[in-house]
Amino acid sequence: MKPVEFRRHLHRYPELSFKEHATQQFIIDCLKAEGIPYRVVAGTGVIAIIEGTRGRHERAVVLRADIDALPIEELNEVDYRSENRGVMHACGHDMHAAVLFGVLQELNRERDFEGTLFGIFQPGEELNPGGASLVLKEEPFKGYEVAAVIGEHVDAKLEVGEIGICPGRFMASNDELRFKVTGRGGHAARRTEIDDTVTAMADMVVRTTALNSPDGVVSVGRVIAEGATNVIPSIVTAEGTMRTFDNEERERIYSHLHGNAHIIEEKYGVKVDVDINRGYPCVTNDVLLSYEAMIVAMDEGITVRELKPLTTAEDFGYYTERYPSLFYRLGVGAAAGSSHTATFCPDEGALEVGVRMMRRMALHILNK
Repeated sequence: MKPVEFRRHLHRYPELSFKEHATQQFIIDCLKAEGIPYRVVAGTGVIAIIEGTRGRHERAVVLRADIDALPIEELNEVDYRSENRGVMHACGHDMHAAVLFGVLQELNRERDFEGTLFGIFQPGEELNPGGASLVLKEEPFKGYEVAAVIGEHVDAKLEVGEIGICPGRFMASNDELRFKVTGRGGHAARRTEIDDTVTAMADMVVRTTALNSPDGVVSVGRVIAEGATNVIPSIVTAEGTMRTFDNEERERIYSHLHGNAHIIEEKYGVKVDVDINRGYPCVTNDVLLSYEAMIVAMDEGITVRELKPLTTAEDFGYYTERYPSLFYRLGVGAAAGSSHTATFCPDEGALEVGVRMMRRMALHILNK
């Protein structure tokens, strides 16, 4: 099976995070057809294992692709349009998986490399706690010396034939914020008999967004106060997001959020609950791997764009915390449109570039 056929099958039958049962079976069937050993991981994921014919098998390179889709109804008029109503590969994970499959195909047929190559078809990137955390919890590389973990993500801001690399801090951590203010609700005209939960929450929101800095983004996107023109509700809630590029900054903001809640309680006589759903850590690229990848890409005739840090998040950050890692962007052309939309349609010409880049990078590291 060619990578483009592999991709189109996944696109036609997308599945949501941690529900990738048919996707998993399809990947297993394809690996079996190629004679590639594998094991199941993180429930609905698969790890392919290929041993080279040379060197110590304990030294390893890990290639990673995510396989889950999004709850979006596809609007593209293509032959391989999603047949699963309300579910679509709108973030390019089908492309990522197809690139990985193509690399595994080629290197399994050659096996002329040192060490061991792992290929992770990872579930649940789009949903906390992130499939990467579940993969690592199983310690699948115990006993191996992991030289690098390599992943990619499609990018419509880059044309086919281009890749984007950001040495060092690349993508932000992401946390979900939820606030609840509770007090005495009642008639809005009887100020002495109520606690102004609405003003208290407004104050909390202002103090929260004041925590924005060059290293941290804090935004509140939803506030619910189910009162009326003359009714102050007893409960007001708010939800937001927090992104940082630095764990120290992350902890600093956590501390300030709890501190602000205490100030609001004292000032308005209300109760403030702060719930932080900790999401993915920062994606931090190994600097040496980043520049080696630039050289490898240029040797392959692939144009390299050096990228700036992004405030979007990726559970690939769990790998970067544990091992030397590289996460780069693969150009799929501006005509692809925006990811996470119903009309996202990457140029499949990027598959050949993606396979070539990831294959060469894996061999470069394994054969050092």
